[in-house]
Amino acid sequence: MALDIFIPYWGDPDYMRQAVDSVLAQDSDDWLLTVVDDAYPGDEVRKYLEQFNDPRITYIRKETNQGITENFRTCVSLATQDTLVVMGCDDVLLPNFVDVALGAHRDFPDAWIIQPGVEVIDQAGDSARPIVDFVKQHLVKPRGSEARVVSGEKLAVSLLHGDWLYWPSLIFRRDKISDFDFRDGLHVIQDLGLIMDMVLAGAKLLIEPEVCFAYRRHTGSASSRKLLDGSRFAGERGYFKLAGDLCTKKGWRKASRAAALRLTSRGHALVLLPSAALHGGPAAVGSLLRHTLGN
Repeated sequence: MALDIFIPYWGDPDYMRQAVDSVLAQDSDDWLLTVVDDAYPGDEVRKYLEQFNDPRITYIRKETNQGITENFRTCVSLATQDTLVVMGCDDVLLPNFVDVALGAHRDFPDAWIIQPGVEVIDQAGDSARPIVDFVKQHLVKPRGSEARVVSGEKLAVSLLHGDWLYWPSLIFRRDKISDFDFRDGLHVIQDLGLIMDMVLAGAKLLIEPEVCFAYRRHTGSASSRKLLDGSRFAGERGYFKLAGDLCTKKGWRKASRAAALRLTSRGHALVLLPSAALHGGPAAVGSLLRHTLGN
C-alpha cells in the first residue's frame, strides 16, 4: 500500500509549489498526493499540478472557504491507504519521508501514530532553532535515541506539559484516525485535541528518530498571528480545562494535574510579553499576562 499524502491548501503559492516538489522528489514512488484547495483566490496551484499529468496527484477545490478544521476533516475522509499524513502547505518532505513512514508502519504495525524526526526551517528555508522547538525536542519530548513506543498516561502527561508533536509530519493509521473527529472551536490547537482523544482511547505513538520532515516556522502562520493578540492562549485555556476533566474521568491524576499547570503554555506567553508590548498593545499584554499567571 502507498502512503496517502494530503495537503490542505490555503496560503502562499510559492510555498505550496515547494511542498509539492518535495513529494515529487521522494526516493520512493509509493505515494498518492491529494491537494484540497480551500477556495484560495486564483488558480496558480491548479495549473501547477496539472502540468505534471501524474495519475498519483489529485486536485480538489472547494466552492467556498470552510476553514482549516473542516479541511482536515475532508482530507482524512478521502484517505484510501493504510497510512496517511496531512502535511502543511508550507512544509517540506525530505526525500526519505515516504520510505521512513512506510518502514516505521511495517516495523511497528500496532502504532496508531508515528512521529518521525523533524528539522525546523525558517521562512527562507534555512535551518532554524527557535526556543519553542528547543523546549519541544529537549525538555518535554520523552527521552531516548532509538525508535520507541509511548502510550497511556505517561504520553498524556508529556503532551499536556508541552505539545512536542509536529502535526503536519505525523503519520496515522487510517483505520484508527477515522474513528475520531476534530473538536470544533479549538482553531490552532485542534490537532492536540484530536491526539489527546486518541491517547485517552488507547493510542500507541511511535517516536521514529530518523529525520525526514522539514517544518516551517514563520510569523505569517495563523498560529503565529494569534499568539501576540492572545486569542490562541484563550483557546488553550479552554482546551486544557476540558483535557483535565477528561483525564480525571479516566483516572489519570498526573495528567489532570499537568493540564491544570500547562507549564510550557504559560511559559510561552511569558516569552512573548516583550513583543506584545511593542506590537500588540495593552489588550494583548493583558491577555498574555493573565495566561502567564494562570488566570
